[in-house]
Amino acid sequence: MPGKLKVKIVAGRHLPVMDRASDLTDAFVEVKFGNTTFKTDVYLKSLNPQWNSEWFKFEVDDEDLQDEPLQITVLDHDTYSANDAIGKVYIDIDPLLYSEAATVISGWFPIYDTIHGIRGEINVVVKVDLFNDLNRFRQSSCGVKFFCTTSIPKCYRAVIIHGFVEELVVNEDPEYQWIDRIRTPRASNEARQRLISLMSGELQRKIGLKVLEMRGNAVVGYLQCFDLEGESGLVVRAIGTACTLDKLSSPAAFLPACNSPSKEMKESPLVHPPSHGCRSTHNSPIHTATGSRLTQNFSVSVPTLIYTGMGSGSAGKEGGPFKALLRQQTQSALEQREFPFFTLTAFPPGFLVHVGGVVSARSVKLLDRIHNPDEPETRDAWWAEIRQEIKSHAKALGCHAVVGYSESTSICEEVCILSASGTAAVLNPRFLQDGTVEGCLEQRLEENLPAGCGFCHIPYDELNMPFPAHLTYCNNCRKQKVPDVLFTTIDLPVDATVIGKGCLIQARLCRLKKKAQAEANATAISNLLPFMEYEVHTQLMNKLKLKAMNALFGLRIQITVGENMLMGLASATGVYLAALPTPGGIQIAGKTPNDGSYEQHISHMQKKINDTIAKNKELYEINPPEISEEIIGSPIPEPRQRSRLLRSQSESSDEVTELDLSHGKKDAFVLEIDDTDAMEDVHSLLTDVPPPSGFYSCNTEIMPGINNWTSEIQMFTSVRVIRLSSLNLTNQALNKNFNDLCENLLKSLYFKLRSMIPCCLCHVNFTVSLPEDELIQVTVTAVAITFDKNQALQTTKTHAEKLLQRASTDNEELLQFPLELCSDSLPSHPFPPAKAVTVEKASPMGEGNFRNRSAPPCANSTVGVVKMTPLSFIPGAKITKYLGIINMFFIRETTSLREEGGVSGFLHAFIAEVFAMVRAHVAALGGNAVVSYIMKQCVFMENPNKNQAQCLINVSGDAVVFVRESELEVVSTPQPAASCQPSCTGGEVTT
Repeated sequence: MPGKLKVKIVAGRHLPVMDRASDLTDAFVEVKFGNTTFKTDVYLKSLNPQWNSEWFKFEVDDEDLQDEPLQITVLDHDTYSANDAIGKVYIDIDPLLYSEAATVISGWFPIYDTIHGIRGEINVVVKVDLFNDLNRFRQSSCGVKFFCTTSIPKCYRAVIIHGFVEELVVNEDPEYQWIDRIRTPRASNEARQRLISLMSGELQRKIGLKVLEMRGNAVVGYLQCFDLEGESGLVVRAIGTACTLDKLSSPAAFLPACNSPSKEMKESPLVHPPSHGCRSTHNSPIHTATGSRLTQNFSVSVPTLIYTGMGSGSAGKEGGPFKALLRQQTQSALEQREFPFFTLTAFPPGFLVHVGGVVSARSVKLLDRIHNPDEPETRDAWWAEIRQEIKSHAKALGCHAVVGYSESTSICEEVCILSASGTAAVLNPRFLQDGTVEGCLEQRLEENLPAGCGFCHIPYDELNMPFPAHLTYCNNCRKQKVPDVLFTTIDLPVDATVIGKGCLIQARLCRLKKKAQAEANATAISNLLPFMEYEVHTQLMNKLKLKAMNALFGLRIQITVGENMLMGLASATGVYLAALPTPGGIQIAGKTPNDGSYEQHISHMQKKINDTIAKNKELYEINPPEISEEIIGSPIPEPRQRSRLLRSQSESSDEVTELDLSHGKKDAFVLEIDDTDAMEDVHSLLTDVPPPSGFYSCNTEIMPGINNWTSEIQMFTSVRVIRLSSLNLTNQALNKNFNDLCENLLKSLYFKLRSMIPCCLCHVNFTVSLPEDELIQVTVTAVAITFDKNQALQTTKTHAEKLLQRASTDNEELLQFPLELCSDSLPSHPFPPAKAVTVEKASPMGEGNFRNRSAPPCANSTVGVVKMTPLSFIPGAKITKYLGIINMFFIRETTSLREEGGVSGFLHAFIAEVFAMVRAHVAALGGNAVVSYIMKQCVFMENPNKNQAQCLINVSGDAVVFVRESELEVVSTPQPAASCQPSCTGGEVTT
């Protein structure tokens, strides 16, 4: 499908002074696409040139439009010497290739230089004319829409969810080419940026072709990453979920997820997902050298069971034939797919039937063993091996698919750790094939899977469990068995019955390793990995019990490799699921010496643990109602045997008095004290400081138990870098430094956000990296949302009363604790100004410069400042249009680090410039917000001796148009147009 690209250069402003004699600039512009270049006239002696050029026209194929970025270079003309570069702008043309997308890109773009940062702005207009082409052998994928959001986009409904799509492309890194020795740092950085833009476009086009082969029209949950492999090359890879989407025409269907979550989940076909449990095991071999691989299936290693599995037998007294038929339908629907993986974490209602548990695999590879680094075959084989391992784990659990799937890498010199994880699940086949299953099957699905607890029920035969398990009857329906603890990588289901609020739970771990090379290094890492995984899951289990909760959602585990250490960071949102049994307390036990002071110390620690559990129950409002078994009239679960931590070596727990920390007959979670490390674990448990009063935090989009959100939000990104002392480094000292770094980072955020109390930090995303020897970098991105605390208390009481009333009147009715409130509980006033968290210079120009852009009428809700949020929705607003994906890569280098304010000043300025450039591209598309924003990579490298530093940042998100609910009300009422107030006059997103 050939097309014509038209570009017009209008003007520039705030250009830097390039001629010291006149303090002015003789600027002109080069416009390049592919191998064709046009130039504007030189505008003499002005810092605000007005070129008003003619239309530059490029006749190209549509695959070139997808692969190539439009490159605009601003230069200063010199008569007797080479022209001086001012900066560049890269514009992605792909958003103009959708049938529903914008027809023009027009606006002010920051002129970016990799050495000096933003150096003014340039006004550009870009148009594309495409001609119809019926050639079925074409190599373009025009028309396939891409979405970063991991749920079905708000303005669409899912007709079919086809399955997993993946691709990777490889090229030689310009930073390691021979010519890099003689070219300037600016030229090297620009060559790298341009190459990554080309590879990103090519990758997106190839994935789009795979989607077209599946007869889909969209990719949801699109995740693109860059692997900087040094001399081995530069890899750009992406995964996503191919779907067939239909645009919703009804304005009522544009309800955002947290705007009124419960109402949306009932009326809209787009909802958040169910999830399930996990359990950690290490049952696969570790190989090193050329094919070193470490895989593990989280199914058996923590003694207190974390359920993960789904078998093929009957699930209980009812529904056996139905479930067998459902599994058969699902299996046949999935057999046609090469990899039954889904990157979605939120799903349409009824999509998830059962969730088995977390499945994970890791592989240690040597990059110098790649026979042909310029070809992708070797890396494809590596990832295929990982996915096959994940698939086999899911099948072992009796599941046919993996949801909430993600992949990541950690590279240090020639060693690369490949990681993949997801949640094994059984899916409803009617979403996976054309048409729907028989009506009777659909009807029985509704009858046999009660909302609120159906996803918790174990679907396999108890006699053929894939691992030892302690099971009890569901506390809601009392008909099916459930595990005592659940882990999952996906979001909390919207129909889940939750008591109290959730909280962020983190496990942090550091381990030293000897410096080694090649195969010896890979062997050392492979030997450490299973023990690190075990320790991380042990911490998660301990902290979950300390919070008096019984389930984790949104679990994300990172293992990062450095020259002399390994670091692990696990983040999840803990909740109390009403369907699961009440968790017991934590009981300290062990072989104690005949020392009165030691016994007194143990007793004191036991008391502190008991007090902490009681305080957490009060803090998170975990007060499950006592439901009499006589009223329920269902089988009484067998008392569970006492379970212990993996360190347990004896049965001395009987010597300690039983704890009475929960309702019902519950035994305590025994924590064995048999060495100094175990004592350290107990101390680390008690040193975790809860958030200040009025603050809550979670790593999921919605905080469980909070429903009455306001429209006041504040996004922030923070980066901390510390350099460790090389003297007397031990594992204990490393763990303390790492814990202090993360805790101080959270404390600083709470301090800066104190004016927003009560508020919740949602979608908290921690990323840890080891860019250099003895250097630790932690990056966190989150959004703070305020809520009405008084209304939340009234709602909680009302729901608790209803819960008890329903339990006593009808023992067959499901006990459900609603998560969400209706949209009428949300304020309808315009978006209030948000309090600034930190001083942000989002653009070198003032905010007023953004407001000078031509804005559509108020009904289109185009605002001066583009909103940015990691959430897939904007509270108090409706997303009306998706304009395309924003995927940008930036490099910043400096040779005057101290003069720019050190590491903090350099990173702060760079992140603020990234925000400004993202906003400018979204505004030029006609959008007013970026949702599902994520900083996927932030690589910082420093040479303090030479006063030099370099940073690479990769960000992505979905450009959208949103409308405030207040504006919709104004438009729907017969009032003058002047009454339509511009929204979002404040609320600047900050770093």
